[in-house]
This record gives sequence, structure tokens and C-alpha cells, in this order.
Amino acid sequence: MTINAYRLSVLAAGVVGVLGAGLFTASAQQQPQIPQGWFKACTKQEDVDICNVQNIVTAGNGQLVTGVSLIELKGKVNRKVFQVTVPTGRLVPPGIGLQ
Repeated sequence: MTINAYRLSVLAAGVVGVLGAGLFTASAQQQPQIPQGWFKACTKQEDVDICNVQNIVTAGNGQLVTGVSLIELKGKVNRKVFQVTVPTGRLVPPGIGLQ
């Protein structure tokens, strides 16, 4: 992997983090709008289009339970990334599947 491809992959992961974090940050007067089910968010960084198809599951208190992201980079770099996010300390057993 070239340095630019690596940098764009890290950038894509950062975009996912920002998109995910943006869903959970809100002022005390405002409830966060958390999308239900799958949703898609796209952005452009330099010559690369980054699209993230994501599904976030939260507990009743808004805490992240599981996040699944399918990230696609198109342009100078073409790459697909599958990312699963769970809280620290959560064990994901081998062979787990998606519904």
C-alpha cells in the first residue's frame, strides 16, 4: 500500500469517526438525531470520493452498542473497508453474523 493510500484510508476512518461522533453530540437543550437502520453519508477529500454506509445501534441512554460501516473510496485511490465498532471491553466472538 502506498503512503497516499494509507493516508486516505486513515482519513476515511476519521470521516467515519466524525460522522459517528456527530450523531451523538448535542447541546443539553437538543436531543441528538440518531438515524434508525442503514444510512449513507458521502464527502469528497481532495480527488477521492468517500461514501460511508452505516448502521448504528444504541442503548436507551444513547450509548453506542454496535456500529457497522461499509466505507468506499473512489478516485485517486479505490478501496473498500468494512468496520465494526463496539464499546471498549466488549467481546465479539468468532463467527458472529449480521441480520
